[in-house]
Amino acid sequence: MNEGLVTTAYLVSGILFVLSLGGLSKQETARKGNLYGILGMALAILATFFSGQVENFKLLIPLMLGGAVIGAVLAKRVEMTSMPELVAILHSFVGAAAVLVGLSSFLDPGHALMAGNDKFIHEIEILLGVFIGGVTFTGSVIAFGKLRGSLSGKPILLPARHVLNLGMVGASIWWGSQFLQQGHDPAWVSLLIVMAISFVLGVHLIVAIGGADMPVVVSMLNSYSGWAAAAAGFMLKNDLLIITGALVGSSGAILSYIMCKAMNRSLANVIFGGFGTSSGSSPGAGSEVEGSITETSADEVAEELKEAKEVMIVPGYGMAVAQAQHVVKDITETLRAKDVNVRFGIHPVAGRLPGHMNVLLAEANVPYDIVFEMDEINDDLPDVDLLLVVGANDIVNPSALEDSSSPIAGMPVIEAWKAKSVVALKRSMAAGYSGVENPLYFKDNTDMLFGDAKDTLSAVYSAL
Repeated sequence: MNEGLVTTAYLVSGILFVLSLGGLSKQETARKGNLYGILGMALAILATFFSGQVENFKLLIPLMLGGAVIGAVLAKRVEMTSMPELVAILHSFVGAAAVLVGLSSFLDPGHALMAGNDKFIHEIEILLGVFIGGVTFTGSVIAFGKLRGSLSGKPILLPARHVLNLGMVGASIWWGSQFLQQGHDPAWVSLLIVMAISFVLGVHLIVAIGGADMPVVVSMLNSYSGWAAAAAGFMLKNDLLIITGALVGSSGAILSYIMCKAMNRSLANVIFGGFGTSSGSSPGAGSEVEGSITETSADEVAEELKEAKEVMIVPGYGMAVAQAQHVVKDITETLRAKDVNVRFGIHPVAGRLPGHMNVLLAEANVPYDIVFEMDEINDDLPDVDLLLVVGANDIVNPSALEDSSSPIAGMPVIEAWKAKSVVALKRSMAAGYSGVENPLYFKDNTDMLFGDAKDTLSAVYSAL
């Protein structure tokens, strides 16, 4: 295949990737967006295969097939509750790939033959690829551990952490300058030191992020992985990889900004790891919750639903854990058949991944036109007869607005307590992912329905 055809194929692939991002921006077009992405990647792989620049097919094809089988098995087996950590670990693979491409580009015999500006620019590309890839790799591994529960969701705020971060960035710049100035052997040592610093920096940045902000962190790591891929594209002189990386990097950054704005957080808080938070603050800080809880039963909840005319359902990670979206949909259909106005309120960071709840509801075929964002429903809550909180904690926590000492202070939340009656479904009274106790559960208009959400809602559905 001549160079013109390869360039054309890459251009078409880039257009398909743009269409894919556009499709994924809405639930109604998400399937089509996925299809565009698959077609774009398939075309890119075929064009690369036939470009004449790829050799060693005997090694490459078995490795690709092995990776494809592993990916297919993982995608088939993964539960929706585990999707966030799967995305995080996949981001780590992109970061590791960028680091490995950087190291191999430096070891490539063609690099030693370069001279002048070409060599200087290529070594800058290597440095950026290794540094960004290293931060993405270890940061994503830490995010995976937090999302999986292997690591605590509480932020680890070391003394003078921002000074440490700046020191590591400064050290990376200094060793990077040494890499650009020295000969082959010393430069190899300098590059390894930059790589090691980037690994430590990635860990330190992400451990300082609290559990409530993890969806934003995943989005930001998605952006990092895009820039790492773009850096790899520069090193490999692959235009499509540069375009694709830039698309992923910029779209991830925009999504992170939108989510930070929705949570009243600074983007610097995410990028620099807990920037702007008090080192003395910890999840669980703030006022002690006073009062008692009122427990209810599935039959009582069913009776309330029968009498209600306006019902709001606020799903959270607990719904994902229980896989309760299908019975939620059954209840919704039953109520709508009785002319009850049922709507869903979705917080921007509900679950562990941007759009997590939307995907679950779409999987259960809940109509898109009754699913609303937080800003669209908060003003209507005083008119809601019954609000069901299905496994949500932090996103309906009034302390975000009422307690300035709370770790989630200032975060916009769904103001569930304004509804006439609230039923919160939880397994226990354990605090949310951020570790903050929720005063909502102690309010006079709130009843608690304990147990697995799928089981308790199935009992409610039977009673309906």
